[in-house]
Order: sequence, then C-alpha cells, then structure tokens
Amino acid sequence: MLVELGSHYRLVELSGDRCFPPGSPFPAKFLNPNKKVNENPAQRRMYLASTGLVVQGSNGEYPYLTEEERVEVVTMVRRSLPKEKLLIAGSGCESTRATVQLTERMAAGGADAVLVVTPSFYRGKMSSRALIHHFTKVADSSPVPVVLYSVPANTGLELPLDAVVELCQHPNILGLKDSGGDITRIGLIVHKTKRQDFQVLAGSAGFLMAAYCVGAVGGVCALANVLGPELCELERLCKSGCWEEARLLQQRLIEPNAAVTRTLGVPALKQAMEWFGFNGGPCRSPLQPLTEAETEQLRRGFSTNGWL
Repeated sequence: MLVELGSHYRLVELSGDRCFPPGSPFPAKFLNPNKKVNENPAQRRMYLASTGLVVQGSNGEYPYLTEEERVEVVTMVRRSLPKEKLLIAGSGCESTRATVQLTERMAAGGADAVLVVTPSFYRGKMSSRALIHHFTKVADSSPVPVVLYSVPANTGLELPLDAVVELCQHPNILGLKDSGGDITRIGLIVHKTKRQDFQVLAGSAGFLMAAYCVGAVGGVCALANVLGPELCELERLCKSGCWEEARLLQQRLIEPNAAVTRTLGVPALKQAMEWFGFNGGPCRSPLQPLTEAETEQLRRGFSTNGWL
C-alpha cells in the first residue's frame, strides 16, 4: 500500500501492493517484546502478501487503550515487522492538541505515516471549517504524512467532500481512507482531487472492487487480517482488468466481510483470526465475546463462501 518513504513527505506513495491489513485488534503478541509478530506460517503468509500494517485503526480497539498502550503497540509492531514493511499508525484523538501530541509520539515510535480519524464527540459542531482547521493543524506539525480517515459507522460523522477537496492541497496530507461505502462519493472524491497528489483508499473489503473501478488506489480492510492474500489477489485482478474473475472473488468476500465488520464487529474478527491461525485474543470490556449463536452465524459466513 504505502510503499516508498523519502525525505520529502509526498514521496510516500500509495502504489504497488495496496491490500493493507489494519493490524490485529490489540493482540497480546504485539505487547510481548520476546515474541515476533511474524512467527507462525499464517502470519508470514499475510505479511508476504501485503506491504505492511495499519495499527490502531477501528479494529485495534484504540478507544479502550491508554495513550501509553497505544504507543507501545506501535513500537512493538515496528520492532517486529521486517524493515521493508511499512507501518501506519492511528493517532486520532478528540482534541486537536491531543492528536498533534500523539502523532508526534507515533512517529517517534516508528510509524511511517499516521491515520487520523475525524473527531466526533461534538459531532454537531464538526463543520467543514472545524474539520479543516483540525486536520490542517495536525498535518502542519506532523513529522510523517497524514492519511485522513472517515468512518461514519463508528463516528456518526462523514468527512465532508468540500473539506476533503480543501485538505488534499496540504503538502503533508497524503490521502483518505473512506469507510462509508458510498461508491458515488468515492468516485467523486477521486475526480475532485485528481489534480493533486492525493490518493483514496477503500475502507472495507465489501466494496473494494467497486472502489477500484472508480479510481481508488487500494484498501485498508478488516478482512485482510484473515484473508489478506485473497484481497491482494482481488487487487491484482482489478489492476489486470480481469473483471469477471474479480467479480466472482469479490462476491465470495462480501458475507465474511460483513460478518467481521458491521454485523458482528471486532469480536467476530478476533474469532475468525483464531480459526485462521492467528492470535485474536479477547476483547476489552465493554465489548463482549460472541455468543454461541453468533459464532455459528460467523462460521456460516465463511464456510458458505468456501473459506472454511
């Protein structure tokens, strides 16, 4: 996904292999300095298929971690990842000041870029003017490139189009991860920002192919935690113009993706990781483990599409 970091921030480009797993959701292995992240075969297979990790995104349970824990996770991942693999760290907080400070700490901990979510607690006052001011201040002070993050399912707030068009002109704002799933919006953002060095990422595997069709350059997808190579194959098919094969693969990914995101969420993603040989681990309270019925529902989503 983000594969080249030079001395100028804009040299980090979203090119090459762009199917980026968002990092396992607060796995214990990331906090164990004596155990490397890529020890087991399933993990090695995923890392070979991608070009790095996104840590502290929506599936990283970052609202339930202290600031120290958030930084520690990023530091441990950086130590464990091969040097050629890129690391993007979520650094968004509710206040501009806190986001600036955490961004600096994430960069010091080894992040190559930061993913900054829209502040949303006072969402009624998060106008385009407020959000432009927030992201501009963060980007002005950030030692590494900034990727905007719009995830309305979690924040109740979509980063407005006019704000994206304004922010894309900032020399240290690299792109946007859009998890809303509105393909017309993604296509319009690509169109409105095409004169800038600005790149748009699909925020979910459920609409990855459609996003490629309208000009997105890649994806940051929860499902890549368990089906990373398959999502990268979808990316390859789209880039190669093999649309019939891409369509068939995309269709098989829709149900499992929905299960580990909007339907059953982080607990389901962690359970699926266990099935596929990863260490998903327990969720932090108040998130609860899946019930027996939910576990069976999750299993059906994978098994009926040939993944289990």
